[in-house]
Amino acid sequence: MKNERTNSFVIAEASKCIGCKACELACFAVHNQDHGVAGAVGTVTTPVLPRLYVIRTDSFTMPLQCRHCENAPCAGVCPVQAIRQEDGAILIDEDRCIGCKGCAMVCPFGAISLYKAYTGGQELKQPFLREQQNGGLDRKARVVAYKCDLCRNIAVPGTTTVSGEMAASNAGYSTGSHAGDGGGPVPACVSVCPEQALTLVSPERETSRSRAAESLSCLSRLKL
Repeated sequence: MKNERTNSFVIAEASKCIGCKACELACFAVHNQDHGVAGAVGTVTTPVLPRLYVIRTDSFTMPLQCRHCENAPCAGVCPVQAIRQEDGAILIDEDRCIGCKGCAMVCPFGAISLYKAYTGGQELKQPFLREQQNGGLDRKARVVAYKCDLCRNIAVPGTTTVSGEMAASNAGYSTGSHAGDGGGPVPACVSVCPEQALTLVSPERETSRSRAAESLSCLSRLKL
């Protein structure tokens, strides 16, 4: 039988979250290094647009982000196939995204946002669509879908394409013991949380641990 890999995801523990938003800032910094972010104070030239966001209610505070669903409804409604499953995660190809909002509407967690696209610190414009601005017509800003990508395939200056673990390390973030999947790639939000309120969950690893625990339990009951 073929062994299908299940997706990883980050889960938050509301009882530990203090609402400091360090996770939001870390997420933004890691994904915007080509915009000069985290290089020096005062170099941010784009809006702070993290791929997760902290929600507050009367009873709790916690970050909300993509759960990388096994049967992702966002992928099913995308008319240009810009959403795919890759390496245990649901990823959005922002170059293909047309900003139709379908994915954001069907996400049961409200974890997908649409923001203006930037490259090199500059706002991207659409090639044809124009809108009225400052008394004249100007090309309309390009809008794409953003969500948590588990810090996969982040390009770090001076290296080749790397996993989230190396990206976090090169950006000045440590990979904490609360990674949750045995020391694999650690998303920036997980590694910077001062209260260890975020955990990277790997269903494959958790299943393996559960089976190992069951085996040990059975062995302990054997009478030699």
